[in-house]
Formats: sequence, structure tokens, C-alpha cells
Amino acid sequence: MIQMINEEILGHIQTVQKTLDELQSYIYTACIISTECLKNGGKILLFGNGGSAADAQHIAAELTGRYKTERKGLPAIALTTDTSALTAIGNDFGYDKIFERQVGALANKGDVLIGISTSGNSVNVIKALSLGKELGCKTIGLSGRGGGEMNKVCNLNIIVPSDNTPRIQEMHIMIGHIICQAIDNTFLS
Repeated sequence: MIQMINEEILGHIQTVQKTLDELQSYIYTACIISTECLKNGGKILLFGNGGSAADAQHIAAELTGRYKTERKGLPAIALTTDTSALTAIGNDFGYDKIFERQVGALANKGDVLIGISTSGNSVNVIKALSLGKELGCKTIGLSGRGGGEMNKVCNLNIIVPSDNTPRIQEMHIMIGHIICQAIDNTFLS
């Protein structure tokens, strides 16, 4: 058991180091895109499936509530939380449209869409990012495994250098927290 615990922690540390080495400039760019959007009166829409849905909700809550410092609440919406919309859209149009329909209804030019998918190939995430790009939104991906199809539809796809889903998810929430800190620094009360 101790060996397994050590292997998990060491795997996390190695992925953090690779992320720092390879992705620092991409994370910086995501911070700039996100803070500029909010400074200009836009909003951030986040979405993903499973654990990525939980990450979308987590990050949105950090922005509408607070991350670390007292500041005004900021406009961020996780498109994963409205069960009536998700089930109606899924039933009427198909599961692959659950985020795309919401982006069509809620997104405005200049907003930021953050799509989260460990594989980079979640069809419903890709469709929403693609529509967002057409609408004039900035599209940021949080992915892994080489980035998948999200490479084609994101203005910026932050590809965690791993094929291990738990390690990718750990880096996604860390990257989300870094973006939240950049936003906090910009909007201190």
C-alpha cells in the first residue's frame, strides 16, 4: 500500500514538473485571455463531461463566489449544472448538442469558452467550442493525450503532457486555479 501511495504522489509530481516545463506560456496566455474578457464586460462559460464537468463547476464557483481574496463576483457559468436544460437538449437534439445549444443561447462575441476534456475528443465539447469560435468567442481547451480534435477548434488548447486521466484531471484543476488567481489579482476590491 505504501508503495502505491508513493507511486501516485511521484506520478503527480512528475506531471506537475512536465506541466511547468512545457505549458507555462500557454497558461499565461489563458490568464490574459480570461482577465481581458472579464475586464471588457464578458463572461466565461465552462463545460466538460464527468470529472471535467465537476472541474467546470468548481472553476465557475471560484469566479462567481471567490477564489482567495475578496472581490466582486464575476460572470462565469458552468454549462453542466442545469439538469432541465441538459436533459431537454439531450432528449430533443442529442447528447452531442447539450453544450452547443447552451453556447448558442448564452454566448456573446468576446466571451471566453473553456472546454475541458482529458482526451480532447469529447464530441459535445468540440461542437460547443466550434460554435463559440464562429460566434467570436475566445476558445480555450484543457485537454491531455495530445489534444485530440480540440486542437482544431481552440484558439488555445492547453494539453497536459500525460496519457493518465487522473494526472490530467489534477493538472486541469491546478491550471483552473492559476487562472482564478490571475483573475483575483486583476479584480482585487
